[in-house]
Amino acid sequence: MKKLLNSALVSLCTLLGGCASNGLPPVAAVPQVDLQRFMGDWYVIACIPTAIETQAYNAIESYRLDSDGTIDTTFTFYKGGFDGPFKRYNPRGFVVENSGNAIWGMQFIWPVKADFRIAYLAPDYSSTVIARNARDYVWIMARTPTISDAHYEELTRFVESLGYDTAKLRKVPQQWDAAS
Repeated sequence: MKKLLNSALVSLCTLLGGCASNGLPPVAAVPQVDLQRFMGDWYVIACIPTAIETQAYNAIESYRLDSDGTIDTTFTFYKGGFDGPFKRYNPRGFVVENSGNAIWGMQFIWPVKADFRIAYLAPDYSSTVIARNARDYVWIMARTPTISDAHYEELTRFVESLGYDTAKLRKVPQQWDAAS
């Protein structure tokens, strides 16, 4: 029990530490997100990973808008390789009022809601960048498992312009057969 409590406290401190000021201005979110269009599957193309995703393969973040206005989120991946153990996490997203639906609190552990900002969204909703004010984690995601090198470079430059160290970006291996 003590070990479980210590683990929970470490996790909580890590999440709260991400709320600390880093001297940079807040990450600007896009002005407006059509939540219905944003829902669905997003392939994680690259990220500055959290502890659970450092070895993620075929990572997908899926969103579903619930009737109460919260976002049912499912994050799935294979750990350590394409044939590694399948992992699934189900945080809940809470849209921040008056944010144009672009800022969410993402709750993995009650009662903490981590900062989640839609900082970039392609006009056709084909790619997005999710950022945090703490500049600790970032996600480049797309509706397809791959994007062009040129678009990846464009999004990487955007992430850098937000104040992130892009040397920490990890491309997430995506390998899907034609039947997937």
